[in-house]
Amino acid sequence: MTFRQKLRLTVLLSIPAIIAQFSFIAMQMIDAAMLGHLSTDEAAAVGLVSTTIWLFGGLTSAFASGFAVQVAHHVGAGDNSGARSVIRQGLLSGLLFACIMMAIGVAIAPHLPHWLGASEHICQEASHYFTIFCFGIPLIVLNGVAAGSLRCSGNIKVPSMLMVMMCVLDVIFNYIFIFTLHCGTAGAAYGTIAAYFITMCCMVYDMSMKDKVLNFLQDEVWDFRPQKKILKKTFRIGCPIGIERGVMCTAQIAISSIIAPLGSIAIAANTFGINIESLCYMPGHGVAEAATTLVGQSKGAEKRHFMHQFAWICMALGVSIMAFMGGLMWWFAPEMFSVITPDKEVIALGTDILRIEAWAEPGFAAAIIASAVFVGAGKTLIPSLMNLGSIWVVRVSLTLLLAPTMGLRGVWIAMAIELCFRGIIFTLRLCTKKWSYIKDHSYLRGSKKGS
Repeated sequence: MTFRQKLRLTVLLSIPAIIAQFSFIAMQMIDAAMLGHLSTDEAAAVGLVSTTIWLFGGLTSAFASGFAVQVAHHVGAGDNSGARSVIRQGLLSGLLFACIMMAIGVAIAPHLPHWLGASEHICQEASHYFTIFCFGIPLIVLNGVAAGSLRCSGNIKVPSMLMVMMCVLDVIFNYIFIFTLHCGTAGAAYGTIAAYFITMCCMVYDMSMKDKVLNFLQDEVWDFRPQKKILKKTFRIGCPIGIERGVMCTAQIAISSIIAPLGSIAIAANTFGINIESLCYMPGHGVAEAATTLVGQSKGAEKRHFMHQFAWICMALGVSIMAFMGGLMWWFAPEMFSVITPDKEVIALGTDILRIEAWAEPGFAAAIIASAVFVGAGKTLIPSLMNLGSIWVVRVSLTLLLAPTMGLRGVWIAMAIELCFRGIIFTLRLCTKKWSYIKDHSYLRGSKKGS
């Protein structure tokens, strides 16, 4: 492949993923807008358990990644039969894992709002909402395994389009449950779970019956029994990611507790600022999905030079796009906030923090892309430790130092410095090439011969 062909392939894989990322953020913002029409107590009940939901979502995503990366390695090695075997094991293991997560969630749901210090009058609504979410965890896990497997096999278009469909379904079902059936807070949970159910069915069906590479009809025997070597590698890849996301959620909770005493204007500006900034870094996550696929398949094919070339092509593309998005965010910050709120004080403070963050977008992009490259290579432990060290040692420490004197601006300065620092250390790690060693793929060749 020429450089131009590699760049074209990277762009073609990135575009559907970027669209899917934008649709996911749009779904969250639309949900927030719909919930804004409920009473303050009902909206607060949803917000109360949101961080715990993110934690559960991060754990399910880490589990799916452990299998999806192995699919990329098998496809890259030309062992499509082995890839399908990994997927079947992932589906069954995912159901078992989801049932455990669901049981834990349902068990803690009645107590969770009290543990989080909520007032008594919103505890019941918060518990009800979280319980409904927990019953939907099996759908989320199966959808994650199927979507991740499709992406890592090179089919990014189908899961991306289905994610866009889920966004549309979420809006429709939310409206039905919240406003037509008057289910209140629970209606938002019912709507999301209904959208996930339809999307999961379509995703699993397309993967197992229609996809040219992964459809199970190509195999005479469908063995879903988990194998020790596959589970071991899944644990090695997914466990550091799960721990990282869990601990990073606790860091976000710690930072939120620092912002809370700054007042309602600061809280509103911070919340709206995070929503707006998410629109700017979603393209980076789209390119990151392409990076995981390309690097993972290159490793499976044992083409180390391809791993390096695709890594740096994705890095250049992601940093360029997010630098451009950062420029737009800096220039149009007042207009972006004006769309969300008419409060002039919130707009003024929000404009300042967005313009602070705009300078850090290239560094954030470097961290996102490099982390995705390491996931594709199956090297997740050291990057996870780097993420944890960066956010806890740098961001939290600087936030504690700057927030008392600079308020919310100090919090976002700390965030910007930390993102730049994280981008630098991840780029340096990418330069070492230690992440690209290929020394554990003999089983791929063996399974290919056996098939």
